[in-house]
Parts: sequence; structure tokens; C-alpha cells
Amino acid sequence: MISVILIGPKNSGNIGAIARLIRNFNIDDLVIIDPQCRINTITARKRAMHAEDIIKKAKPKRSSYLKRFDYLIATTSKLGTDYNIPRSPITSEQLAKNISKIKDKKRKIGIVFGREDKGLFNDEIALCDYTVTIPTSPKYPAMNLSHSVSVILYELFKDSEKAKITDRFIPASKKEKDQVLKMLNKAMKNMDFRTTSKKQTQILVWKKLISKSLLTKREAYALMGFLKKIVK
Repeated sequence: MISVILIGPKNSGNIGAIARLIRNFNIDDLVIIDPQCRINTITARKRAMHAEDIIKKAKPKRSSYLKRFDYLIATTSKLGTDYNIPRSPITSEQLAKNISKIKDKKRKIGIVFGREDKGLFNDEIALCDYTVTIPTSPKYPAMNLSHSVSVILYELFKDSEKAKITDRFIPASKKEKDQVLKMLNKAMKNMDFRTTSKKQTQILVWKKLISKSLLTKREAYALMGFLKKIVK
């Protein structure tokens, strides 16, 4: 079970936006530690859209609540060095790989986000098992709180089986791609080219485009139908 944990949030609008993100990416729980604002406000509910129930369930908690988790991962934009071990983070992509190994083992995992203005304090990071950071420009590394949550949750969801939405689409086979090229060659017979070389260049370009586009089976047959009309 994965929980998003907010420590000391100051903006109820951010809480609403994060509740919506939790629903978007199918996370189980929102935990709010020592909030500096009201949680269940009109602004929060409007930002949450169809995730109002998540806000209603997110009652304020004290920091001692963190002891319930098997794994705590702190988020930070303030990087350390090898000598500052608590602030030596992994990337959001690496985090997704780590969590995929343990999330189905009935362990409680908390991803901890800090305040909008100051982030997490050192003592709060020390409570966590390790830290994660989102690669950003060193000119302005700190992201908006809800944006940070969205990137982390996206990485987790992308790495999960549920995120493999392309599985429902059947890629075109070699036979189908060859048939598209065959029909393309046939269509080109009705076209004027200055030289044979220019015609061969067109054939080569289209072959590359068809391969790079990773056509689905349905798209390949639609393209065949289009080329058939050109030939006629």
C-alpha cells in the first residue's frame, strides 16, 4: 500500500490538487501531518474535482503517525554530497523501480512531501529510509508541491502493469508492413519523378517512416485502404 504524506502543507488548494492526482494515479491514501491550513475547504474540494472523498478521509495527523510505515521515502530538491548521506537521493525513476519490488508484499510505503516554501527539515528527512529527487534545472530546482507529487506518482504508475496501456493495441506484423510498402510502390507508378533515384529516395523515406511510426495492425489496414484509393 502506497500513501502520499504531506507534512505541514499551507495551501488547501494544493491539498485538493494532490487528492485529484491520487485518484488519477490510483494511489491508496493521503496522509496530512500537522497541516497549517484547513483541509476540507471549498477551494480544496473544487481542486479535487471527483476526489472529494479522499479529502474527507484525510484527517490531520501528528508526526508520530509516521511510525506506522514500513518504508518512508523523503522528497527533496536540496541535494547533498557523499558526506551528507540523508540528502544523497535517488531519482524518481529509480524510486519507481525500487517500489515495484516491494509494493505487492503487503508493506506500507509512505512518500513524504514537505512544505510549499521550505520543504522537509533535516530531522524529518532523517526519519525516512532514503530520499528521492526529481531532476530539474539547477537554476531553479524547487518545484510546486502538487507538480512534484504529479511527477513522482506518474513515475510509479508508469512502471506498474496498469500503466502499460499499449498492451491492448496489436502492432503491425512484417507481412502487413511489407504489404503497405508493396501498395505504396504500386501507387508511385502513377506519379511522375524526374529520375529513378528520386523515386527510390521516396521509397526509402516511406519505408523508414513506416518502421519508425510503429504502426498498429488497425493503422496498417487503414493505410492500405487509403493507398488502394490512390491506385484507383
